[in-house]
Amino acid sequence: MNDLLADLDHVRRTVGSEGKRHVVELRRTYDAPVEDLWDVCTNPERIPRWFVPVSGDLRLGGRFQLQGNAGGEILECDPPRRLGVTWEFGGASSLVTLDLAEEGAATELCLRHAVDDDEHWATYGPGAVGVGWELALLGLAIHLRTGGPADPDGDFMTSADGREFMRRSAAAWGTAHAAAGVEAAVAAETAARTGAFYAPEAQDTRS
Repeated sequence: MNDLLADLDHVRRTVGSEGKRHVVELRRTYDAPVEDLWDVCTNPERIPRWFVPVSGDLRLGGRFQLQGNAGGEILECDPPRRLGVTWEFGGASSLVTLDLAEEGAATELCLRHAVDDDEHWATYGPGAVGVGWELALLGLAIHLRTGGPADPDGDFMTSADGREFMRRSAAAWGTAHAAAGVEAAVAAETAARTGAFYAPEAQDTRS
């Protein structure tokens, strides 16, 4: 578990705005050349090893679909530097951009998710998307380190370690939310709701 908690410290989180949308930003540096990181983020054969299977017309102007998750249109594709897509899920549409920048032999990944100022944001704040992306970046790190699947048994999110990771990630997004100027109590409340959503307390079913 200590290694997983250390992974939380590798992510730099910020919350901002872009027009009428909120922007959730994650930055993390990976010990990989930019071309390899681009490939692992865009190659449909590698994506399932750290995220979920993807299908569709995976080129500029095409549409993609992540299994059991979002779909959308590929708006920008500038290998190996920038990818921009619409993120369509549950009747809502938002924007996701991915930028890669060389840092010597390593590469910094910057992921930005621009979402509407709606009831969902008011309830959960930036952790609503931030925790999910943080899980993805953790999976990406594990895959790059091992070359294998990030969660071979598919049980990380329901494990004690996974639940603690998600709770701490939600709390970290609460801190980033407050740092962006939101009232501390509001940031803490939305972070607590996010943590409870991702990792609800186990119910005692004993009679």
